[in-house]
Amino acid sequence: MAKEYYDRYQSFKANGGYEMLPFIKLEEKSSDKQVTWKIQRDRMDKFSQDYYGNPFHGWLIMLANPKYGGVEDAIPDGEIIRVPYPFNDTLQQYISAVSRYKFLYGE
Repeated sequence: MAKEYYDRYQSFKANGGYEMLPFIKLEEKSSDKQVTWKIQRDRMDKFSQDYYGNPFHGWLIMLANPKYGGVEDAIPDGEIIRVPYPFNDTLQQYISAVSRYKFLYGE
């Protein structure tokens, strides 16, 4: 389990501020987990803690479930949520996608 914090904003620092973060699609992997969302009980930081060993990477789970637009309050009760797993592979997938984005669209 990963305990470190990855600053997803670091790649988008510019001119003393930050660029808008692009949507990065996380492709499905056979190792991904499925979990049922229970409204008023579940939160992305709790899923991150349970599956990644830290509470800081719920945003990776939200990227894997784009139909909710990054808003966990929009997830209906009983919905199946994909948790990209394992953490290190998922984080590397994200970093590679950001690199591709930067290559295609510039710094």
